[in-house]
Amino acid sequence: MNIKTFQVSTAQSVITTDVLVLGGGPAGSWAALSAAKQGARVVLADKGYCGTSGATAPSNTGTWYLPKGAERDAEVERRLSRSSGLADRRWLQRVIEQAQIGLDDLGNNGYPFPFDEQGNPYRANLRGPDYMRFMRQRAIAAGVRILDHHPALELFWADGAIAGAAGIHPRTGNRWEVRAGAVVLATGGCAFLSHALGCDGNTGDGYLMAAEAGVRLSGMEFSSQYGLSPAHTSVTKGLTFTFASFYLEDGSPLPETGEDRAVRIARQLVAGEKVYALMNRGNPIEHEWLRQGQPNCFLPFERIGLDPFQQPFPVTLRSEGTVRGVGGLEIINNDCATKVPGLYAAGDAASRENLTGAVSGGGSPNASWAIASGTWSGRAAALFAASLGDKAGTRLVRGLGQAGLRPRKQPLEDELISEAISAVQAETLPLDVNFFRSGARIALSRQRLDAVWADISDYLVGEGRNALRAREAAAMAATARWIWASADARKESRGMHRRTDFTKTDVQQTRRIFTSGIDDVVVVAAENQLQEVA
Repeated sequence: MNIKTFQVSTAQSVITTDVLVLGGGPAGSWAALSAAKQGARVVLADKGYCGTSGATAPSNTGTWYLPKGAERDAEVERRLSRSSGLADRRWLQRVIEQAQIGLDDLGNNGYPFPFDEQGNPYRANLRGPDYMRFMRQRAIAAGVRILDHHPALELFWADGAIAGAAGIHPRTGNRWEVRAGAVVLATGGCAFLSHALGCDGNTGDGYLMAAEAGVRLSGMEFSSQYGLSPAHTSVTKGLTFTFASFYLEDGSPLPETGEDRAVRIARQLVAGEKVYALMNRGNPIEHEWLRQGQPNCFLPFERIGLDPFQQPFPVTLRSEGTVRGVGGLEIINNDCATKVPGLYAAGDAASRENLTGAVSGGGSPNASWAIASGTWSGRAAALFAASLGDKAGTRLVRGLGQAGLRPRKQPLEDELISEAISAVQAETLPLDVNFFRSGARIALSRQRLDAVWADISDYLVGEGRNALRAREAAAMAATARWIWASADARKESRGMHRRTDFTKTDVQQTRRIFTSGIDDVVVVAAENQLQEVA
């Protein structure tokens, strides 16, 4: 790419709107719908196709549907007890409340929830493909303009606030540009192209764009979530494995050490052993229910002619990074605003420490968070845009994107992209690097990633589709550097952060860790411990 071509367009060739939502998963869809309900003009730009992209679309997911009362209170207490002291009771309560309102709204607008044995709608589960198709239809009906296959590459800045974004159409290489009064980042987390189900579009793009605007991140050390998967597939769905027993290659049971199942499997895989699963639990009726309820989990077995209820199969662990981890952009108030005016974060783009603390947010917490954070951020973005009046669309904007977009030295096209991605994956995906961590290995990863970052900043750029790949490489490298800086600072084991050199949880470190900065990463630990100490 000629870097001079990625400049702000003339006013005649841009779209002007009130609210721009980046990301078309559940959080982005809820944000767009919420903003439109406020009367705002809304544009939603999705990296893929809104309705099929993201980690939710190919899956079923549980949600929190808990009316006020003892059951909700018990769930809040259970989540707090699992969070290693970093979750927040008030946020748990308000997310559960907003999720119920959203799920009722879905049902009242025609979403086909199934019925339970008493004939009541069962609203604690969403079937991914149906859910996302329904949300797309609702957004269009509400007047949202959807731009499919429009990945964003940078945010715009004007008059002390975020003022829109620009990106590229991968097939044509054409630039697109939307100037907006406010932007909601719902771009998902980062799974480093691990091939975990639905996660390969999640490359940390929103983290990098927000950090370039000055937003800091929180909880990035809690990014070592790995999903269990049949070795020959990318399907990281945990429900089916509740029916499984696990064995080593010689047929002996997976050793019981008192540790979490994933930890025991990881130890075997790191040692070079194979682990097998056999779905020999439950009865034929339950197995048939599982086949019908989770059909995508069984297609890979049908393709190779294997009956997982009768024949053992090898399993592996695939990194889900911050998608089903915890870390993300820091939000500063109930509206999911960031510290930068006009910029909001929703879904996996935002930190979920308030909900899950140091453990995975996969399943009900993440699905409920998408509904709640999308609703709040979309509404607030609409109000912020309205406060600007007519000047929102006439501001003189400038792009904030740097690494992977505007190199500091003579650019090296394309060949550096694959090298950079491979180098980042080597420091984030292996179990012996990321699942089990040590100070010495963290230091080595930081050293290597700093070198990768220097090359990316100095030389990396791409043309056409490679413009997106170059920016993704930069976003993944930046995300990895924030992760390891946070992991280095947390000298203990807590939740999914497993240090082999600090194996115990230190109550004095019951505090959050924030990272920021692009070239120079800054780490700050919160001064005060939270009240909800495990």
